[in-house]
Amino acid sequence: MTARHRQPSTRGLLRHTLSYAAHATRPCSQREGRIVSHSMESIRNIAFTGHAGVGKTTLFEALLVAGGAIQTAGTVERGNTVSDTDGQEKSRSHSIDSCVAHIDRDGCHVNLIDTAGYADFRGPTLSALAAVETVAAVVNAINGIEHGTRRMMMHAKQRGLARVLVINKIDFDGANLAALVDSLREEFGSECLPVNLPSGRGRRVLDCFFHSEGATDFSSLAEAHQRILDQVVEINETTMGAYLDAGESALTPQQLHDAFEQCLREGHLVPICFVSARTGAGVQELLDVVSRLLPNPAEGNPPPFVRSDGTTLLINADPDSHVIADVFKIVNDPFVGKLAVFRIWQGTIRRDSQLLIDDGRKPFKVGHLFRLQGKTHREIESAVAGDIVAVAKVEDIHFDAVLHDSHDEDRITLAPLSYPSPMYGLALESAHRGNEQKLSNALTRLAEEDPCFRVEHHKELNETVARGLSDLHLKIMLERMRDRYGVDVTTHPPRIAYRETIGAPAEGHHRHKKQSGGAGQFGEVFLRVEPLDRGAGFEFVDAVKGGVIPGQFLPAIEKGVRQAMEHGAIAGFPLQDLRVTVYDGKHHAVDSKEVAFVSAGRKAFLDAVAKAKPLVLEPIVNMEVAIPEHNVGDVTGGLAGKRARILGTDAQRGGELVIKAQAPLAELIDYPTELKSMTGGRGRYSLDLSHYEPVPPGVQKQLSEAWKPHAEED
Repeated sequence: MTARHRQPSTRGLLRHTLSYAAHATRPCSQREGRIVSHSMESIRNIAFTGHAGVGKTTLFEALLVAGGAIQTAGTVERGNTVSDTDGQEKSRSHSIDSCVAHIDRDGCHVNLIDTAGYADFRGPTLSALAAVETVAAVVNAINGIEHGTRRMMMHAKQRGLARVLVINKIDFDGANLAALVDSLREEFGSECLPVNLPSGRGRRVLDCFFHSEGATDFSSLAEAHQRILDQVVEINETTMGAYLDAGESALTPQQLHDAFEQCLREGHLVPICFVSARTGAGVQELLDVVSRLLPNPAEGNPPPFVRSDGTTLLINADPDSHVIADVFKIVNDPFVGKLAVFRIWQGTIRRDSQLLIDDGRKPFKVGHLFRLQGKTHREIESAVAGDIVAVAKVEDIHFDAVLHDSHDEDRITLAPLSYPSPMYGLALESAHRGNEQKLSNALTRLAEEDPCFRVEHHKELNETVARGLSDLHLKIMLERMRDRYGVDVTTHPPRIAYRETIGAPAEGHHRHKKQSGGAGQFGEVFLRVEPLDRGAGFEFVDAVKGGVIPGQFLPAIEKGVRQAMEHGAIAGFPLQDLRVTVYDGKHHAVDSKEVAFVSAGRKAFLDAVAKAKPLVLEPIVNMEVAIPEHNVGDVTGGLAGKRARILGTDAQRGGELVIKAQAPLAELIDYPTELKSMTGGRGRYSLDLSHYEPVPPGVQKQLSEAWKPHAEED
């Protein structure tokens, strides 16, 4: 734009802009002792995310007080906050799970979700993004942009959510707010602009979207007002043309509302807000931004829902449409039972509504519908599209379930978020004989609550493995299992999830012939194996000509191949990334049976693999290791000794450094203990699966020799 020299000509106009949406809606009311639902236009949904230690929970409390939801703010130190209700959260003084609460203010119903900052607990944090239109990334004014901020801003952008940057602790000594704003704009783009500014060294916050006069700690309200106005109007040619021709006075509140909403939806604007959760400065102003500027459910980008045939289902945020809702949080309480928290995307849910789960045909009755205020559940009569509510004691509900009320609707799923793969594992055994079923039930309940906590059962090893994002993640889950369900376990390192593949094409053949009086068994198979790219999986190709193998026996051959792939060919690990082509064979009109071709297919495959330069693959993980700067030499040296590749470092404020590396998972079994020793307990790390690579020849030889006795027994 070229109109940045223009000064606001009608300072009172923007004072009312967008306020009509907040004040034209129906306020909260009471009927028969139960809270009545709000209109869809009055709802705002916002998740507070960010790095650990930025003050999200303290800000959450301050907002609830400012909005009149609670009388007095709790503190993390006293363990009496609304959002940190779990005993582990109170004892550790940081959030582990997400928490839902709400505010009713100025005709708006605001659903707030507090999330954990540590990367170890990303599962519930990412799940919360599936329930909101807006993500507020909280930034520590002293430490500046930290890794958790970058990560959550990236996830929010990928999900098409409106984003807000909230700078907290603006009154702390040493905070350079002007430099921090420049850093945010450099990191996340020039679309990051303040909608309010601090004044009086962080003791006050002044609005600069609706006003343009007043003294601030840096910049000026007039300059900031002009910047954000220019950013908003340039999104629409009609609005920009009217603004260039006649200035601010030519724009109606409706035009500015539409332009602002479009900017947020398209990522053309990322508002920056300033607060001190400790003193309350800027908290009311932040609530003004939420209620007057942020999108309601009809104005955000709905997530992609997919039908069973792969087509996209367009969600209509209409309370009068049939119901579509998504479960984004499960809580299993030994006393209360299962609580399913869900976001309604379409329709209206009432007490006594009949809802279906996924593609089920047997509905359940909504006996009680709850609105959440931390651990407090308040019963309501109904909830409309856009609201976040919960039901209890419906055992068939699961995480990410789609609830609906249409028998004609095909199976609907919400396109999944990209969760990190849980790579850190522990093999578990019940500490007390006879508690195996109790252990299994407890693990199932815990896995329902966290998409990044998984349980694997390896029959061939008689081993149960729990996997999480880090040693801390698993430690928390096992403590939760003991405290909630009374199950104690012993742990030991699990077997590494190696894989096998081939390095060259080869052919294999086997004739299965068995005669034992009466009808015999006969099947002969010729096949070819070829390597595929890493991650390509498995392909089975039928290239048989002339009917030498009847079509009904091809599934049996594939079954035999898959059996061999599952149990391994050289070291006992599953095979992957290869193509099997069956091109010839023989059958017998009387003796050929399915079992014969299963055996022939399996042994022909093993014959081919043995000639195809078989390889053992090991999982390579992406590592992010956060450490004090003075430990960088010890940590990088230790990683180098584990066959790790250092990819780079990222300096953080506060004297912390994040090392990015790739390393074989097999080398990291004892890494939690080593890192704790090197950093005095101040280091932390996270793992994500990157890819598989061939192991060194010496390692492959050891693995093959260790497996050979088991193969001979089979």
